[in-house]
Amino acid sequence: MNGATTLVRTLLNSGITTCFANPGTSEMHFVAALDAHPDMRCILCLFEGGVTGAADGYYRMTGQIAASLLHLAPGFANGFANLHNARKARSAMLTIMGEHATYHRQHESPLKGDTVGVASAISHHVTLSPDAARVAADGAAAITAARSNGGQVATLILPADTAWNAADGAAVAAPPSVLERPTAQAIAEAAETLRQPGAVLMVDGPALRRPLADLASAIAATTGARLMCPYFVARIERGAGTVPFAPLRYPVDENVALLAGSKAMVLIGAGVPTAFFAYPGKPSLPAPEDCQILSLCTPEMDVAYTLQALAAGLGAATPLPVTPLALPPAPSGAITLEKLGQAIAHHMPEDAVVVEEAITSARPLIDATRHARTHDWLCLMGGAIGDGLPVATGAAVGAPHRKIITLQADGSGMYTLQSLWTMARERLDVIVIILANDGYRTLHREMANVGVDRVGANALRMFDVVEPRLDWVALARGHGVQGVAVQDMAQFNAAFAHALATPGPYLIAVPC
Repeated sequence: MNGATTLVRTLLNSGITTCFANPGTSEMHFVAALDAHPDMRCILCLFEGGVTGAADGYYRMTGQIAASLLHLAPGFANGFANLHNARKARSAMLTIMGEHATYHRQHESPLKGDTVGVASAISHHVTLSPDAARVAADGAAAITAARSNGGQVATLILPADTAWNAADGAAVAAPPSVLERPTAQAIAEAAETLRQPGAVLMVDGPALRRPLADLASAIAATTGARLMCPYFVARIERGAGTVPFAPLRYPVDENVALLAGSKAMVLIGAGVPTAFFAYPGKPSLPAPEDCQILSLCTPEMDVAYTLQALAAGLGAATPLPVTPLALPPAPSGAITLEKLGQAIAHHMPEDAVVVEEAITSARPLIDATRHARTHDWLCLMGGAIGDGLPVATGAAVGAPHRKIITLQADGSGMYTLQSLWTMARERLDVIVIILANDGYRTLHREMANVGVDRVGANALRMFDVVEPRLDWVALARGHGVQGVAVQDMAQFNAAFAHALATPGPYLIAVPC
């Protein structure tokens, strides 16, 4: 037995049965150990951002860790953006990064890099395992760290010789420490705060899904507080029968208007509402300056306990009325984003999962599907574009009996389109709807937001993706995924209905 084998057995002993991977030479002994353990599902991704994004999506749907296997510092760096998104989503992530053999690290080989430095820039926990005898224990400690504080990013750096040298046994990850809880005094203060006129209850994380969402709803109903959530959420239950959270918006001006008159705000599992960017003459924090903000339970704390204790203290039992089912008819005629959202709401089955990286196209789609059949909605969390297709991949692996619908902007989709190949290889049940506006339209909007009102030829060439125009159907077929381009709503309705009835991945390119 070698160090790599002890690590694989430690993963399995600790309940980790899926590994998304893009390995290289330094990881070959770990790959061989995976090969000897067929109870570990190994999924190849053709780009490291696909690996880390898939592990994020898998965790969001299962609450379980999938290992990510990356090759040295450059491979980790390629996966960094979606590790950033995963960290913002509070997904528990275990990244195994191969490293040169301990005795080889002193030399300036071409792939030498600062593995500890690059990992430390994004990880809550980093360990470079010094020898084969330590690998199992270090792996178990990394798993425990990933599962701590409501979900963290943990990185285990595995030098090649610690993988191939002899070692015995395996370990089991210890349970994470008990989450911190607010004091009884803080809970009583929050109850009084929420009874104030103009109070807001802002929740996030597990509070956006039942049964905790029902507790948040009952608290709001009892106190009269407005029940709100962030605009970007890792996972939220939406549609018929779900709690009617009032979400914040992307534009800072709209959030200022939404929060105008708010006298107090209690945060449970949520951070202080903050503008996505700084803009000249606009505030970074959209809440009124005189709004009392009480952070009762940070995202690292025990959200479930906090909601239960607050509801019990208030005697809150009756929630707000749930969102009613209101399906629009299937629209016809020319394609608009509003009609596209209506068509998705009309056809989308019960218990679907929507992965949304629609960027500037998102708002009409979000609004149109609010009264659709019950579904989960997963957002781009950290703003690092290119997570939609990988997160959908991981979500489909984690929830194989649910239909995954990906609303993917074309520009950001190009960052990780290799995920289409993984969808095809694994026969994942994903419908990819490409929102093809032939550019990075968000940059047009942001130029205006920062006060630039004249856009010239150089800027335009950095905003569009024409000359040549992307052919998404050809790109999909080149990765093994069937697809179709539609030109009107009748064609979209037919293509979407076909995709819903057909197992496996399918792509629909929509001009918008």
